[in-house]
Amino acid sequence: MSEFRKAKKSVEVTPGESVRILRELQELSQNELAERTGIPQSTISAIENDRVRMGVERSKVLARSLGCHPAVLVFPGWDIAVESAA
Repeated sequence: MSEFRKAKKSVEVTPGESVRILRELQELSQNELAERTGIPQSTISAIENDRVRMGVERSKVLARSLGCHPAVLVFPGWDIAVESAA
């Protein structure tokens, strides 16, 4: 496994901030994301403000709606680039 390098943290972003960033990049309101996911708007607000934990199931639902892998939401800010084995 010498062709891989360990992941390192590149920025400080919380899981809630990652949801907000992706939502805003797609120009969605919290209400629109709530409609897409079935998660109440108040819960989305609480997640984005780190008042409640996202949890595995919510991260899957949010990731599907935001078009990303759940790890992008759960582990934001990690650099997982792979070096070439050449």
